[in-house]
Amino acid sequence: MKKSVKGNILDINVDVMVNAANVNLQGGGGVDGMIHRAAGPQLLEACKEIGYCETGEAVITKAYDISNVKFIIHTPGPVWKGGENNEAELLANSYWNSLMLAKESGCKSISFPNISTGVYGFPKIDAAHIALETVSKFLNEVDNNMDIVLVCYDVVNYKIYQELCPIIK
Repeated sequence: MKKSVKGNILDINVDVMVNAANVNLQGGGGVDGMIHRAAGPQLLEACKEIGYCETGEAVITKAYDISNVKFIIHTPGPVWKGGENNEAELLANSYWNSLMLAKESGCKSISFPNISTGVYGFPKIDAAHIALETVSKFLNEVDNNMDIVLVCYDVVNYKIYQELCPIIK
C-alpha cells in the first residue's frame, strides 16, 4: 500500500525511514540534517564507518535515538543539472534501492521524503512522477504488502502527490 501525507518524516511510525543523504553520509541541511540531529551522534559515527554511498545507491544504519523507527536508509539523490545527466534514472534508483534494502532487512513499512527536491533542485512534479512510478513498480513486481508512506514536508509537494496518486497505477 502506498500513501502520501503532509508532515515531518520524524513523526511517521514505520520500520525504516529514508534519509535523503549526501554521498559522504555526513549529515547536512534539510531532512538529512534533521534526521542526524534527531538520531544523535551515534548516527554520524555509523555513517563515518560506512564512509561513502554513490548517488542512487542505498545503505542502512540503526535509528539510534529515533524511537519510532528501527532503521534509517540513507540514499543520495541526484543534483539536478538540467536533466541531461541521468538524473531521472538516478532518482528512480534511490527509491528502488531503498525499497529493496528495506525488504532485504525484513522491514514491512517505509517512509520517504521528497528526495532531491530541496537544495538539489530536482523539479518537484518530475520527482513525484518518478517516486510514484518506482513505488508502484515495486509493489506490483516485488512486494505488494510493503506499507510505503511518501512524506511531503511542504505544501507544494503534498498537492502534487495528491493530484498524481489517483492516476499513477
